[in-house]
Amino acid sequence: MPSPVRALVVLGLPLLALSAASPAAHAAGGWSVAPFGGGRPSFYAEGAPGAVLQDTVSVVNRGGRAVTVRLSGSGVAVVFAESRVRVPARTRADVPFTVRARGDRVGEIVVRDQDGRRGTVAVRVRAGGPALAAVTVEHVAVRGDRITYDLVNRGTTTLVPTLAVHADGVFGTALDRAARTLPVRLPPGRRLHLTEPWRGHPALDAVDVRLTVTAAGGARDSAGASARFVPWGAVAQAAGAVAAGGALLLVRHRRRRTSDGEPSGSPRTRVESTGAVT
Repeated sequence: MPSPVRALVVLGLPLLALSAASPAAHAAGGWSVAPFGGGRPSFYAEGAPGAVLQDTVSVVNRGGRAVTVRLSGSGVAVVFAESRVRVPARTRADVPFTVRARGDRVGEIVVRDQDGRRGTVAVRVRAGGPALAAVTVEHVAVRGDRITYDLVNRGTTTLVPTLAVHADGVFGTALDRAARTLPVRLPPGRRLHLTEPWRGHPALDAVDVRLTVTAAGGARDSAGASARFVPWGAVAQAAGAVAAGGALLLVRHRRRRTSDGEPSGSPRTRVESTGAVT
């Protein structure tokens, strides 16, 4: 994007000259805002997808005291040479700005003064050239009973995507959902983080999940992830049962030794005969 040019403030313009400004200006507390040059009710910019477009907005102060205004964009991403401008009495400030052509966008430039009053000018941006439909599926992950993923619109048209989900496991197909339209609209350049529920996933399996997304205009992409399902609760119970079984066998072994002779671990006295007693 070209480096912004500092706002040009024209001082000392006579009131008659100011009255010749664009008739589309929205008056607000003695000042108004309009496209630079006069004769235009709003801004319209058109260019190749991704192109940076430049224009200028004028803030006209017809009042008898200076006014300080802040400029911002609503609905469109606008970059101003100066986002805060002081306009002396009976003076016009011309502020250059840029927008980027990403599909068809409608918004407005909003100007507010220190007292909260506001003025607006409509802005329409159109990305010319051939329409391009493109989508990518990213960051697929299986998290318990859900599959998470990102959709990114890499083209110049708004997309209404469809999603198909398939998963293969060690024991065969674990999930197979036909393509269905998602309840979302994806504008150009937009990223959405989405979740697909999977409450009936296998209790024990290793699976490969694949998501396939399509949209009008030939947009298509797929991505996948691997996951293992292990019933850790059952594993813990089994380990506990094995440990308990081992302890029981040890107790039984000790009892058997006790019943066959002296108690396990007790000292034994050895008695030997040395002959007859006289």
